[in-house]
Amino acid sequence: MNRLRRALPFLAWPRPDAALMRGELMAGLTVGLMIIPQGVAYAALAGMPLVTGIYASLLPALVAVLFGASPRLSVGPTALTCLLVGASLAPLATAGSPEWVMLAAWLALLCGALQVLLGLVRFGWLLNLVNSPVLMAFTQAAALLIVASQLPPLLGATGWPDLFADLQAGGSVGAWHAPSVAFGLGSLALLWLARRWRPTFPVVLLVVVASAGISRFSGFEAGGGAVVGTLPEGLPAPVWPGWPGWQLLGQLVLPVLVITLVSFLETASSAQVDNAGRNTRWDQDQDLIGQGLAKLVAGISGAFPTSSSFSRSALNLYAGARTGWATLVSVAVVALALLLFMPVLHHVPRAVLAAIVLVAIVGLIRPAAFVRLWRLSRVEALIAGATLLVTLAAAPALYWGVLAGVLMSLSHFLYLRLHPRIIEVGLHPDGSLRDRHLWQLPPLAPGLYALRMDAALDFATATGFERAVAEHLDAHPDTRHVMWIAHPVNWTDATGAEAFGRLRRTLARRGITLHLVGIKLPVEQLLQRAGHLDDTAGLRTYRTEAEALQALPGLPGLDAAQRG
Repeated sequence: MNRLRRALPFLAWPRPDAALMRGELMAGLTVGLMIIPQGVAYAALAGMPLVTGIYASLLPALVAVLFGASPRLSVGPTALTCLLVGASLAPLATAGSPEWVMLAAWLALLCGALQVLLGLVRFGWLLNLVNSPVLMAFTQAAALLIVASQLPPLLGATGWPDLFADLQAGGSVGAWHAPSVAFGLGSLALLWLARRWRPTFPVVLLVVVASAGISRFSGFEAGGGAVVGTLPEGLPAPVWPGWPGWQLLGQLVLPVLVITLVSFLETASSAQVDNAGRNTRWDQDQDLIGQGLAKLVAGISGAFPTSSSFSRSALNLYAGARTGWATLVSVAVVALALLLFMPVLHHVPRAVLAAIVLVAIVGLIRPAAFVRLWRLSRVEALIAGATLLVTLAAAPALYWGVLAGVLMSLSHFLYLRLHPRIIEVGLHPDGSLRDRHLWQLPPLAPGLYALRMDAALDFATATGFERAVAEHLDAHPDTRHVMWIAHPVNWTDATGAEAFGRLRRTLARRGITLHLVGIKLPVEQLLQRAGHLDDTAGLRTYRTEAEALQALPGLPGLDAAQRG
């Protein structure tokens, strides 16, 4: 039964009753009313037919909540994923064309299949490839690009060239389409104020409906204003996208990898909050499966890759959602909108859609995050800054920003692994063994070299460990004892075992005794299998530092030195 509930998480939902469903209905209505206009706006950002944004909010959300481990997440179109979709397809097709829609569906199918596969083989740990500074920098760069892409439609222009042409022609902002500017800036102000003062109020839907009414009765479209236009009514019909050919499919490989990774990192940020609120452990592999299945359904629905929206998920929690029943309510709201609400969206100005995207994305731009990161780690701050610059410079090929950030962070990680912290320890007044040179402590005893390496003894650190001992022995030829504080070493490999064997032979030739302190069982067992602990001549072992310190006065060669 436990396995069945893990594969089908919805079986663990509580049975609905009046007390539970009151909160679920309110949360579901709140999120459902927000996701409809957001879906349309995000579809425009992805270069897709606008109705596909609503399609991406229907079946994908249903599948994700049924098969995901975090039932209170709001799954559907998100700004970051839609930007990646649009940027990935820009060199391959014309936005909104049948070929573009086909490739977007293939992106969803390939990303979904990859996430399901990773979840089934329990590879959720791959999330750790992208650290927090890289994700923060990439997200902020993407947010800046989204803002840049939405400013022209906010002001009634089709793009930056059109915007500049209007300025050059008119010499002032009067050359812009004034009603579009009024709709855009007015909607932006209302949405911003409502987000600050009443975040649970469905102001997005209210702004959309009000702007549609004003647009219709003022003749906005007839006056040259850009509107959403006619959207097809009815639920999406399942359709398998046409075959793009191996060449085009090969060009989707990098975008698929990046969208798969980034979209699930979006999910992770929301899922961790959800599971913390429920006092449960996050099952990232099951969420990978749920998110992957959602993308597969999105591809078959003629939509594009989906993800978990942090803002909508937070709104869902804030509105009182306790289970996945709230998501089922929001799915029902979206379905009713597809059946009944489409004619209303016809007259919504495109400037209003741009305002919706801008309000949702502007909170991601946080320059102070770079300042805080600089205080914590200047190297990571430089990596984050480089990630941001590469992402902006590589646009629309945004995946180079993620890849550059991952490469730089992994290079930094490897550098740290190849240069472990190795210190000589001395006895601190508080009784602990600390860095002798940092704290200006005397040696534990004359003729004794006591060192500690704060890393595993493996292929990455073995050379540095051997070098540290050799350099000390060359500088201090009177050394008679080497004490290795080994308790930080929790793992070793064949290379580390070979290095340990060479060290023992080197010390034996010089007549130096090796003292092993606090060696962990896995390390000890591997060294024993390698035969490096069989010969106890010139080797002493201690379980604790206190035991080793107590043995110091009786060590041969130290008494005379201490007396002298």
